Amino acid sequence: MSWQLKVMRVFLRHFARRALARQPDSYAARVWFERSAWLNARGRPYLRFIPDQIGGIDTLWTEKPALGAPFILYFHGGGYVMGNPRTHAALARYLARKAQMPVLVPDYRLAPEHPFPAAFDDALALWQGLCAQGYAPCKIALGGDSAGGGIALALLGHLCAANQPRPGCAFAFSPFTDLTYSGASITENAKTEILLPPHRLEQLRMRVLNGADPSDPRISPLFAQFPDAPPTLIQVARTEILRDDSRRMAAHLQAEGAQVTFQEWGNLPHVWQFFPGWLPEARKALSDAAVFIRQQLQASPSAGN
Repeated sequence: MSWQLKVMRVFLRHFARRALARQPDSYAARVWFERSAWLNARGRPYLRFIPDQIGGIDTLWTEKPALGAPFILYFHGGGYVMGNPRTHAALARYLARKAQMPVLVPDYRLAPEHPFPAAFDDALALWQGLCAQGYAPCKIALGGDSAGGGIALALLGHLCAANQPRPGCAFAFSPFTDLTYSGASITENAKTEILLPPHRLEQLRMRVLNGADPSDPRISPLFAQFPDAPPTLIQVARTEILRDDSRRMAAHLQAEGAQVTFQEWGNLPHVWQFFPGWLPEARKALSDAAVFIRQQLQASPSAGN
């Protein structure tokens, strides 16, 4: 464990987790998250990104690829109620540099103003828009973190079940895959979880679902089918409450014949990959993901550090 992680664990547990638990509504949580992301990124790296609209969805590119070139489609996390391409710009920029390919981050609709299935519908519209513009699905690495990882896997499940062209690979960082909350780690890791406040999960589910079935595979990809799924990477921390969302997702994909690379790390915060400017562990995880993506999309290796 790096000294940076030791310091951050204290800060996240005693300040960030408590601050997140105190947010009275989704709007306040969004403001808090955006300010925190600005501090994490030490500025506004998204100002150098390229805005675009694809399939009616606003997006940001780290740079725009040529047709036929590989790129990463990345769905940001935030529990379906907060986050945007700006909050995840530092992560996207680092991943783009290590993978040596562009990253596209969509600005999908958020609950409670736009409850389920708005986020999934936006993801599908974006995918269809990319295909309509001539981007090759096999050259796309589909991924995301937390709720964004859940969106990416839900989209993948839909494409597989509908026998539509699949991405070249998929990846997820601590994905939110089961809104039925049936994973044992929800309770087993309630005390070891560093960032997420477990007592707010039921309220979050109510805001996101608005009465919908929590086992719908468009919001809980653990219950989706994945025939002929592409190679998939999943990274998760052993001590987080969503650990079993990842463990069971990996096992489910493997049972359906997918090639799965599953990395379970140690005592780390939920989506520690969010902090490449601060944590060596974040840089290592993102570098591992970049290697996986390059191998699957057969892109040139990174020359950077």
